[in-house]
Amino acid sequence: QPFKVLATETVTGKALEADIYNAIPTEKVDGTCCYVTTYKGQPYLWARLDRKPNKQAEKRFKRFLYSLEDCKEFVWNVEEDFKPVPDTWIPAKDIEFSNGNPLPDENGHMPGWVPVEKNSKQYCWHSSVVNYEAEIALVLKHHADPGLLEISPVPLSEILEQTLELIGTNINANPYGLGSKKQPVHLLVPHGAFEIKNPPALKYNDIMSWFEGCSEGKVEGIVWHCHDGCLIKLHRHHLGLRWPLAETYLNSQPVVISFNRTKYDCDFEPKSLFHQFSNLDGQRFDRLEDIKFD
Repeated sequence: QPFKVLATETVTGKALEADIYNAIPTEKVDGTCCYVTTYKGQPYLWARLDRKPNKQAEKRFKRFLYSLEDCKEFVWNVEEDFKPVPDTWIPAKDIEFSNGNPLPDENGHMPGWVPVEKNSKQYCWHSSVVNYEAEIALVLKHHADPGLLEISPVPLSEILEQTLELIGTNINANPYGLGSKKQPVHLLVPHGAFEIKNPPALKYNDIMSWFEGCSEGKVEGIVWHCHDGCLIKLHRHHLGLRWPLAETYLNSQPVVISFNRTKYDCDFEPKSLFHQFSNLDGQRFDRLEDIKFD
């Protein structure tokens, strides 16, 4: 990006329209976005894949962005300006269409998804957290006991049409310290799973103090889930604050492994995460980074 996004002291019109003052603030988890929807007649995990412009179209678009005298709206040739994507690619739900074609967003990208096949090499970390035979996914969420996290298998049918964040060893430099190069660990976190219990007031200085001064503020950002479905995001970088941090709030909480193997009529491959976590059933760790399979 040829620019830096910074927060101002004013709440945007979009946020006010979405009634942000009555929204639910949640932790923005640092990973890569995923989606669960049907493929081949069963629930499947899909990886994020943005359709981007080819070199010639990108040059034209950049010239337009830098040109101050050209006030016309940029016109895309959707059929010729974009790099090819797999036949299985689908556009994201909120994308706009014109004449049956998906339209790019203000950054010139078309957000979308591709299904994660079993044993996919390109999406191997995605495929490690799903088992299509048992139709389950490895999910990190809150346990019923306050202040405790839980890692457990969740039926894909229960998270159908939801978006989630894939976090772990090989995602975004692993800010939560999960696993190791020898034993990579990846997990799915449903969006909105971690509600912020003591959020700051919607004022610049209060939010800045919250990020810098309390343990709950040691997060990548805040996502406000508004009642109309709108999501308002604020990243630490928007306030000029550093991320990742040496200590994160997510990694300060104890975690328990809940894996009732008898529920699943399936033999997990010995090297799979499902097999490894099933061997840790009932075990508790002080932090996510303490989880070891040895």
